[in-house]
Amino acid sequence: MIDEFPYLSKVTPALPSIIQREVDRAVSADEPVSLLLCGSAMSVMGGLPAGGAPLRGRASLELIVRPFDYRLAAKYWGIDDPRLAVLVHAVVGGTPAYRRFVNDDSPAGPDDFDDWVCRTVLDPGTPLFREARYLLEEEADVRDTALYHSVLAAVANGNTTRGGIAGYIGRKAPDIGHHLNVLEDSSLLRREPDVFRFSRSVYRVCEPLITFYQVVMRPRWGLLESGRAASVWKDARGRFTDQVVGPHFEELCRQFARVEPVFGELPGEVGSGVVADPAGRTQIEVDVVVFAPAEPGRPPRVLSLGEAKWGKTMGPGHSARLRRARDLLAAKGYDVRDTVLACYSGAGFDAELLAEPDVRAVGLGELYSPAP
Repeated sequence: MIDEFPYLSKVTPALPSIIQREVDRAVSADEPVSLLLCGSAMSVMGGLPAGGAPLRGRASLELIVRPFDYRLAAKYWGIDDPRLAVLVHAVVGGTPAYRRFVNDDSPAGPDDFDDWVCRTVLDPGTPLFREARYLLEEEADVRDTALYHSVLAAVANGNTTRGGIAGYIGRKAPDIGHHLNVLEDSSLLRREPDVFRFSRSVYRVCEPLITFYQVVMRPRWGLLESGRAASVWKDARGRFTDQVVGPHFEELCRQFARVEPVFGELPGEVGSGVVADPAGRTQIEVDVVVFAPAEPGRPPRVLSLGEAKWGKTMGPGHSARLRRARDLLAAKGYDVRDTVLACYSGAGFDAELLAEPDVRAVGLGELYSPAP
C-alpha cells in the first residue's frame, strides 16, 4: 500500500509507468499482485485510471471516500439541536477528520457556538485553522494559488456564474476556463446546470470549510494570526449568516429532497433553477426543484418546487411565488399536475402559510429527522 501517492508521483513522474510495467510483468507471469494507491489530491488520483494514463485498465477498484451526510455528521459531532447542527455543518461540513483537528471539541449548545468558532477554526493553534489553504495547495496541478483562491472567493461571495466570477477577479471569462476546470477536477468546485435552462449553469464550492475561510477568515487573516479571533468573528458574524449559512441551508434542503419517499416517489434530478416571468419582467429563483425520473415521450414531471430561507419566517408571499412559477412552467409544457409546493425554513412559518393545503412546510426538525 502506498499512501499520499500524488506527492511521490510529483517527485518521480515516471512512477505510474514503473508500476504499470511491474503489474504487467506480474500478470504475465501469473503471479498474484495486490497494490493499493491512496491520495487526497483528487485531480491526481482521478487521472490515474483515465484516458491514456499508464495505469488505464489496471485498476479493479476506484473508491472515493466521501464526507458524511449532514444527518450523520450531526451524530458524529454529538449534536442534537438541529439549528446548531446546521451552523456547525456550514463550517466543517461532513469531513470526520476535522473533529480530531480540534481535539474532539464540539459546541456544548447553541449558546456555545460563537465561542466554539473562536477556540477552534479561528484559533491559529489548531490544525483546522490552515486546512482550507492546504486543500488547494496539495493539488499538484495548481501553480498560482492566489488566482485560484480568488476564484473560490468569488463563488463563496455569491458570484456563481462564469461571467460573475471573471468580473469579481478582474479577468475575462475565457481566461478563467482552465482554473475552473482544475478546481472541478480537484472536487473543490462543482458546476450545476439550471434545471430549466441547461445552457445556464452556476458554480458552487464543494467544501464548506473553504466557503467559511473565503468569507470569514481570508479578509482578516493577519488579525487572526495575531490572536484577535473574537474581534474578527464579531465583525464577520453577519456575513457568515448571509453568505455562508444561507446558501448552505439551501444545499441541505436539496439533499433532503433527494431522499427517496419525501414527495411520494423516487426522485430523478434535484437542483435549482430560474423561471422567467415575462409579464412581470422578473425572474423567479426556485431553490429546490425535484423532478420525477424522466420518461421517454412524456414532458418533464415536476414533483416539487421549493423555496428555502434560513433566517426568515416564511409566509404566503413565498408560496405565492412558487405558485406563479408552477403556472409559468405549466405554460411551457411541464407536467405540474401533482407538484408539491415546499417551503423550507430555519426560522419557522406563520399561521397563514401553515393553513394553505397545497403547501408543505419543512422545518429543521423534519430536515434532521431520520431518513425513511
